Order: sequence, then C-alpha cells, then structure tokens
Amino acid sequence: MTLSLSASATVLLQPYLTKILIDDGLLGKSFTTLLIVASVMLLIGFASTGLAGINRYIHTQLSATILFKLREFVYSHLQTLSPTFYAKQRTGDLLSRLDGDIAELQRFAIDGLFASVSGILGLIGAVTMMFLLSWQLALLLLILIPLQWFYLSRMRPRVERQTRKMRERSADISSFLAETLPNMKQIQSSVAEEREHARLKLLNQSYLKDLLKLQWIEFATSAIPSSLTSLTRAIAFLVGGYWVIQGQLALGALVAFITYLGMAVGPVQTLLGLYMAWQRFTVSLERVQHLMNYEPEVVSTRNAPVPLSLRGNLEIKCLSFGYHEQSAPLFQNTSAYIPAGSKVGIYGPSGIGKTTLADLIMRHLSPTTGHILVDGQDIAHYKVRDWRRHVALVAQDIALFRGTIAENIRYSVPTASIEEVRLAAVRANLFSFIAELPQGLDSFVGERGAQLSGGQKQRIAVARALLQQPILVIFDEATSAIDLHTEQQLMAEVDALFENTTRLVISHRKTPLLDADLLLTIAEGKIQVSDNSASSGQTHKIIRHA
Repeated sequence: MTLSLSASATVLLQPYLTKILIDDGLLGKSFTTLLIVASVMLLIGFASTGLAGINRYIHTQLSATILFKLREFVYSHLQTLSPTFYAKQRTGDLLSRLDGDIAELQRFAIDGLFASVSGILGLIGAVTMMFLLSWQLALLLLILIPLQWFYLSRMRPRVERQTRKMRERSADISSFLAETLPNMKQIQSSVAEEREHARLKLLNQSYLKDLLKLQWIEFATSAIPSSLTSLTRAIAFLVGGYWVIQGQLALGALVAFITYLGMAVGPVQTLLGLYMAWQRFTVSLERVQHLMNYEPEVVSTRNAPVPLSLRGNLEIKCLSFGYHEQSAPLFQNTSAYIPAGSKVGIYGPSGIGKTTLADLIMRHLSPTTGHILVDGQDIAHYKVRDWRRHVALVAQDIALFRGTIAENIRYSVPTASIEEVRLAAVRANLFSFIAELPQGLDSFVGERGAQLSGGQKQRIAVARALLQQPILVIFDEATSAIDLHTEQQLMAEVDALFENTTRLVISHRKTPLLDADLLLTIAEGKIQVSDNSASSGQTHKIIRHA
C-alpha cells in the first residue's frame, strides 16, 4: 500500500512539472528552469519505474497467497462433508467454484482494494490540483460523476444476472469434461464419440451465446460513461482554449488541467468499474458461500482420543438410519453383536444398506438414533479422524492416486518407512509383481491405477490396510471385479493376514462369505445375525452374538 501511494504521488507530480516547464521554462525563455525541471522529471520517471516493478512483484505474491489460502480454506471445509453431499453435487460445478469463483473473490478483495484506495487518493489529488489551476473548469467533473453513477445503477441488475448465467455455463462445461474424460474407454466402446462431441459443441455454443450477451451488456455499461468523459474533455478544451486566447488562463495551466482531468477520469472509471465488479463478486461469493453453508453431518460428541487397547468387539445398538425423511429408513431400531477377531459376512441384494452400514461404522454418516459401540464405547465419542485411522476400508473401486506404488501403499500411513512398505507388499503377495518392474516400488501406477490389473489394485489396497494395522477391516464388494479363483486366493490370504482382526466382508454373492464366522443379513430394516460355521462345514471358534 505504501508503494502504491508513493507511485500515485509521483504520477500526480508530473502534470504540475509540465506546467512549470511550459510557462516558466519555454514561454518564460529560461533554459535553467527548463534544465532543472527536465532533470527532476527524469529522476521521478526512474523512481516511478522502480516503484512499479517492486510493487508488481509484492502485489503478485500477496494476491497468489490469498488466492491459495481461500482455496485451501474451502477445500478444507469440503473434506469434512459426507459422501451424501458429493453424491448430490456435480464435480465440474465444484471445480468451477473452487477455481473461477474463488479467483473472482481474490481479484476483488486484493485488486479492488488497491484500485479503490489508489483511485480515491488519485481522484482527490487530481481534483485538488484542478481546483487550484481553475475552479471553474473543475466544476465539469462534478457534473460528470453523478450522471455516470445513475446510469450504472440502472445497468447493475442486468450485469449480475448475466454473470450468474456465465458461471453456470462454465460449470456445465467443467462437469462434462470431469464426467467424460475418465470414462473415455466406455465412450469409445459404445461408439459414442460423435454424440459426446455434439454435447460439448452444444455446451460451447451456449457458453458463447451468453458470453457475447455479457459483452454487449458490459459494452453498453461502459459506452455511455466513456462518451460523457469525451464530452467533458471536449468542453474543457473549448472553454479553456477560449480563456487562453483571451489571456485569462496560461497555456501551461490548461495543459496541466487537461492532464489532471484525464487523471481524474481514470480513477472515476476505476471506481465505477469496481461498482460493476462488485456485482460479479457478489455472484461468486454467493456460490462459494453455498458450499460453506453445508454443515458436516458427522461430528464428535466428546472429541476423545481412541485408546490403544481396543480389541474390536463391535456392537450395533438400537440403530435407525434413513437418507430422507420421506423415504422408508434403511435401518429401524436394529441391533447386532460382533466379537473381536471374527470374520463377518454381510449379505443382501444391492441397495439394501450394506455400504451404508460400512459408512456408519466408518463415521461418514451418523445414525438417526441408536449407537455403534466398540468394546462398549460409542464411536461417536472419539475424534473422527482418530477413529478412521483404526478402521481400514478395501472397497470395490480401489482409490489409487497419481504417484508410485510405495506412495499408494503408505497413503493411510505417510510416515511409514520404505522397509515397512516393502514388508506390507511382501505380506500382501505383491512383491513378485513389483520385482518385475524396472523401478520396483518407485514405479508409477498411472492415472487412477490405469496401468494395473484389478487383482494388483486389490493387493495394493490390502498392503495399505496391513500398514495401517487396524482393529477393524471392511471389505466392501472388494472382490466383485476379479475372477472366482483369484477371489478365493485373495480372501484366503486376507484371512491369514488379518486373523486376529475383526473383518466385515460385504458382498451380494455368497461365495466370499462361505467361511465367515457370522453371517449378517439385512432385510426390512433389520440386521439378522446367524452362526455360519455349521453351514460352511468348517471348524470355527465359539462365538456369541445378540
């Protein structure tokens, strides 16, 4: 701000030095005055250039810092929201708000701040100098400002409406790209390239149509004020020129006045432009606030740390839950007990609530009523992040991130050493595959693990769970994408690796559940638990359940 004010002061000084140069140097025929003033103008020019360079660097650093902090703040809030929120949102719309709308907030907050302060001070300085040179001509500016403000206030609603439409069109394109690019293989397999290309073309045409309309509105918004500015400058030339001819005003004073008039018009245009930028800012602010108004559905009731002595006895007590008040609840006053270290198969058709139960245990969702207990303690009492560190999830769609195999294995435990990662990979029967790769554990998996097979992804997920050392492991349809032989082999290895860990195996097929200690069936909002050892024909430990 100090640099900006210093730069504004040097700019304001230039026209007055021009007046002295003309009136006292040229017309006064004083070469000494001419030399001194020219030297001062040269020094001020060098100083102004240096100030501008330093100011630009610091301004860029500040703008970028605030932009990134705003984006990190909103992203941090989004990390607290449940899967239900993301199921209702378009990915492209979220990206548009995180990118374009937050950038608009940053531009107004920083650029608008400096522009308004510099504009106000520049306007005050220019108007002051104009009144000192000729108060009669300065009154022209006082007529200009109210006319411009009145016109822009009438245009404001149209700019706001069209800006909102532009944001929506941008979100439509982002959503299309976020949806189609990861599914390009399916588009090609369905020979739908032309259809999707036509969709993108239609979205682009809609965007262009609204963009051109916004350009016309903004042109109309700026055209009238610009015309009034030109009219004011022409009147100042005519009236001031007449006074110079009549000897009532010095030529240098007129030149300096016209320069100050231009300098005064600039801040006026800037301030009026900020008035219009405010409309774009309010639209973006509303879109970002829409995200921030979503409250986390899951919070800790006591924020207690998870004790290290947990064994993994899981109890579901009088649990009720439903996604919508209008629809029938998935669970209704149901209970179940799962002993520590047992393998539990959760069976039922798609949509019955198997994954929802896993989300409740993982604390992505909170029960409407009832409790989920571990070793007799309600998991709602624990810190959410601490509890999730003790629960490992191996889902149907393995989440792999751009990076190396080692980075993906240690994703849940980023502080793990390379030896711990290697041991987890060996135990997950992954190292024979890794040994064939030129870079071993440092080999890249590609976008979302595109370079890996389904079985290899599953084993990376198992290695990740092993490294986590959980008290509870949830396999949510984890083997549905692999063949029967690989499925049986993988589940046998999992049973051996997590022998003393409570395991929940969710499946709509009974094959992975044949050797489960307990079989948990969901039907009509109730959880029915049965001993599966007799039906499997295998020997199991004695268990009790409610």
